[in-house]
Amino acid sequence: MEPVPNQPFSYEPFPTSGVVAYFSMEIAIQPAMPTYSGGLGVLAGDTLRSAADLGVPLVAFTLAHRKGYFQQHLDGTGDQTEDVQPWNPTDFCTEEAVRVTVSVEDRVVTVRAWRYDLQGRSGHIVPIYLLDTDLDENFGWDRGLTDYLYGGDTNYRLQQEIVLGMGGARMANALGLRVNVYHMNEGHAALLTQALLESQLAGGHPGTVTDADIEQVRRKCVFTTHTPVPAGHDRFSSEQSIRILGGERTARIERLGCFENGLLNMTLLALRFSRYANGVAMQHGKVSRDMFPEYAVDSITNGVHAPTWVSEPFQQMLDTHLPAWRRDNLYLRNAIDLPDAEIINAHARAKETLLSEVASRTGLVLNPNVLTLGFARRAATYKRASLLLTQPERLLEIATRAGGLQILFAGKAHPQDSPGKSLIRHVIETAGNLSNDMLRIVYLENYAWDLGALLTAGVDVWVNTPRRPYEASGTSGMKAALNGVPSLSILDGWWIEGCIEGVTGWAIEDGANDEQEANALYAKLEKAVVPLYLDAKEKWARLMRTTLAFNGSYFNTNRMVKQYTRNAYYPAQMVERAQVEEPIYTR
Repeated sequence: MEPVPNQPFSYEPFPTSGVVAYFSMEIAIQPAMPTYSGGLGVLAGDTLRSAADLGVPLVAFTLAHRKGYFQQHLDGTGDQTEDVQPWNPTDFCTEEAVRVTVSVEDRVVTVRAWRYDLQGRSGHIVPIYLLDTDLDENFGWDRGLTDYLYGGDTNYRLQQEIVLGMGGARMANALGLRVNVYHMNEGHAALLTQALLESQLAGGHPGTVTDADIEQVRRKCVFTTHTPVPAGHDRFSSEQSIRILGGERTARIERLGCFENGLLNMTLLALRFSRYANGVAMQHGKVSRDMFPEYAVDSITNGVHAPTWVSEPFQQMLDTHLPAWRRDNLYLRNAIDLPDAEIINAHARAKETLLSEVASRTGLVLNPNVLTLGFARRAATYKRASLLLTQPERLLEIATRAGGLQILFAGKAHPQDSPGKSLIRHVIETAGNLSNDMLRIVYLENYAWDLGALLTAGVDVWVNTPRRPYEASGTSGMKAALNGVPSLSILDGWWIEGCIEGVTGWAIEDGANDEQEANALYAKLEKAVVPLYLDAKEKWARLMRTTLAFNGSYFNTNRMVKQYTRNAYYPAQMVERAQVEEPIYTR
């Protein structure tokens, strides 16, 4: 059977008495719980925080990740080593009594759930269920299936995806949840579609799957893809699929058109069984449609949870002048009228906090009056952390002209990503060779939630240099914008939509290669950024004000969740009934 496009179809509206079940391999719930690795998990956490604020009827499923992602350590030469981040769910969560089982390599694996209640500003609760296989009734290997986030090999990954997708769908049913919509945040959870299909078949032979059976599953499922990088889409060999998932299930999935070049493609599986699919920025939607031309892929641009990422000094200023901003982030548009002096003072306090943390971590005392650039991303080669350092002499000249320049780097490389680790070593080696009284370059280890918040609020300019078109969205620059910090970025991902030249930051013009784009980056620093920073505080304050007003008021999960509610979760005829300004579900 050939895949079919995700075209609109007629169906009855979902009742508002049910819930949306949100599935994500990682969710940044709170800083003390290492249940996330980076952007995908932070986005998921921010989504749930806004859903709780807005009263959206949503529950979430993820894995417990008892050993976390990893604690990063960098030695003097930039070599990265990793330690586990063990944590105990009993310190934060409540264990549910119910149990479900999944089949992994013909073994029966029991799954339990830990519940974390995420409470919104109005008291509405979004329950998060962390699935866990560390139970006495499981074999030793199976007890560790939910221990490591993105750990192990592809066998381990597929086994985890069975627990998340199939185990999560069964857990939702066992908990008595009335689920109207299953939202797959990336393809990691795509196997939930097979749990739903098998429930629909009610024990029938897998060969009896009909178009009507598939349609029943599609009515309930929506899917968000997050990566334009081909390697970012999970693929598993036929041998792995047969051995781990089972022969009958693999044969059915293959007949349904979810294999590509002999590999089980989790993105194709999610698309095949979803009535709605979207990328995470306008440009990413276009790229995704090119990658999967047989499917209709919409776009809903990412955002960040404003109250989480606005620094304390800026929160105090906004609470004074725009007290409704927490309830409705659109009021941040009125930041266009904030007093210059208060913006300057709030940012100075945020910068002081950041530089104090740098001093605490490294012993280096940086100058709060010097232009400070920030670059903090996962250390993947396509993000090009070293682009800013490719012409050392020119960078030194810019630093001298600016009366000093400080650059703060941070980011983890996946433990198995050797090129990413080499990139960190290169940045740290270059920083050691370049740093002097006029130019200070620091690489901060163990980039995580707390450091990310300090960096995006405290630097003067946020720099982002991905190789087009591999940036799906990016959210770090959105966090910076909520603190009035402008971006200097390649026109990819969200920045295509967010860049107003000289108003919210600056675009680095496209080039044919890295050298040309490095030249464009340096030219923008020389001709636009440094002169404006040196010219007058009032002009820089106006830039921060427009950055917050134009980008902060739009690139937030308050707006994003409303779009998901109206466009993905509920049909067009439900728009009036699903206004998220008024709670549509009371727990």
